[in-house]
Amino acid sequence: MSGHTLPELPYAYDALEPYISKQIMELHHKKHHQTYVNSLNAAEAAYAKASSPKERIALQAALKFNGGGHINHSLFWKNLAGAASEGKGPGGALKAGPLKDAIDASFGSLDNLKKEFNVATLGIQGSGWGWLGLNPSTKRLEIATTANQDPLLTLVPIIGVDIWEHAFYLQYLNVKADYLNAIWSVINFEEAEKRFTEGLAGAKL
Repeated sequence: MSGHTLPELPYAYDALEPYISKQIMELHHKKHHQTYVNSLNAAEAAYAKASSPKERIALQAALKFNGGGHINHSLFWKNLAGAASEGKGPGGALKAGPLKDAIDASFGSLDNLKKEFNVATLGIQGSGWGWLGLNPSTKRLEIATTANQDPLLTLVPIIGVDIWEHAFYLQYLNVKADYLNAIWSVINFEEAEKRFTEGLAGAKL
């Protein structure tokens, strides 16, 4: 059985500067995400060898935490791109299209979405993730948060932002608000729109 592997970044480690530093990206990807992958593989191997329900139950927390960490970070990397304002990529640029229309319908404007998203995400006690998700029932966008490395299960994830300290502390110290304001300059709205249209298609099935 082949184990999980660390996905390659779709850009260079310094591609998100000055908004997210090369040092943070290298540590976040090579160290933190790799640890989730290694720990998930170890937990799955131990689960497969477990001989009693008690042993399997004891491993479920590790499977959930490290599995969520792997899922969330794999999504997060694709969620980012070099900033259009720096001439490095499409990051931060929301073009006319179905995602912009949906953002306007749900929040009034992109600026309002940013404000509401940042307030909700800053409200997380401890570590976790802020999300923009598609409600498959209403076909509308909603803001949600999850604790620790819990994946988003109630909505289709469109944009996810890591608010663990390892995602920002080396550059923004304890000022989470500055990190959240900066990250919008490297959000890959092209990838977000792809997820949005795929989510709508899936909701229609």
